Amino acid sequence: MTPSQQLKDEHEGILLMLKILGKICAKMENQEKVDLGHLDRIIEFFRVFADQCHHSKEEELLFPELEKCGIPKERGPIAVMLSEHTQGRALVRDMGKAVADLKAGKSEAQGKFVENAKGYMDLLTQHINKENNVLFPMGDRCLSPEIQKELVEKFEIVEREKIGAGTHEQFHRLLEQLKEKYLNA
Repeated sequence: MTPSQQLKDEHEGILLMLKILGKICAKMENQEKVDLGHLDRIIEFFRVFADQCHHSKEEELLFPELEKCGIPKERGPIAVMLSEHTQGRALVRDMGKAVADLKAGKSEAQGKFVENAKGYMDLLTQHINKENNVLFPMGDRCLSPEIQKELVEKFEIVEREKIGAGTHEQFHRLLEQLKEKYLNA
């Protein structure tokens, strides 16, 4: 497996969670009750799986190798990706604040959650499209098979060290549980 394919596979999980989040937002907009524990787990997924694990693989490993190929970090696709990672972190942080406010009984926080969640869904959907269709193909063309093999090995280390052994699998189980509840209901 290539590094780009591994990252694309992770994108599929992130896109699935975004679909689940969209269903939850629709429920909230219809004034239906939503399990706040599910919101906590979804935010944890975005913080740990999408950011600490997935984005770390890109920022700490893939992007520096792409720079060595001549793709500049300060402008162009890498700069855009880094900026969008930062924007995504802010939206997830604000979703977390809204959930804390909901738990404290502040009903107006529901609108804030939905607003930030929709912003995050839009941002990440476009972001993933750009990575899958622009940046990763550039990397596939410029990275040698040796560098690609090395990246895949280093990705495994990131998973173990950043999120812990077995955590990736736990998030996939969470995805399946929430998919069953919100998308297959």
